[in-house]
Amino acid sequence: MTGLVLATRNAGKIAELRRILEVPVAGLEDFPGAPEVAETEPTFEGNALLKARAIAAHTGLPAVADDSGLCVDALNGMPGVLSARWSGRFGQGDKDRANLELVLDQLADTPDARRGAHFVCAAALVIPGGVEHCVEGRMHGRIIAAPRGEGGFGYDPVFVPDGHTRTSAELTAEEKDAISHRGRAFRALAEIIPGALATAR
Repeated sequence: MTGLVLATRNAGKIAELRRILEVPVAGLEDFPGAPEVAETEPTFEGNALLKARAIAAHTGLPAVADDSGLCVDALNGMPGVLSARWSGRFGQGDKDRANLELVLDQLADTPDARRGAHFVCAAALVIPGGVEHCVEGRMHGRIIAAPRGEGGFGYDPVFVPDGHTRTSAELTAEEKDAISHRGRAFRALAEIIPGALATAR
């Protein structure tokens, strides 16, 4: 049993995870017919495990999946697990942009002092046969009034991490990986993977 399947078709996320994980990985583009798994659980951990279980069952290989999102203090922790589909049916076309613009509209009259937010990432490993692990990473910061930067994806252009003046979209890939919720979660998972794979052989 060698390598891992990343349970995502998001090109930005695949590139990010390939930088962080130090084992051979494949994306779902390498597995035609892989199921689209609806994120129906109420928690990041539940959705990550749901996707990893489905892809491990489909491919017969160890699968890694994550669920991540933006939690805004002034929105009572939302969009949360709904981050990727926050704009709903009104966000046709560029979904990332529609989601981002809706959050900015909802915060339009919110003062800077109440614009705190954090990203959460739950990263799950599922190995056929029943071995499962899930870890979490967080990145705290604040939401600014207008997008800045061309890097990253999702809400990165409006999120300034604590201790920084640039948005996540203005950081280099290496700078972002070092502090991001996804980087933290997957570095923690990377420490578990070798032992988990060895045990499952």
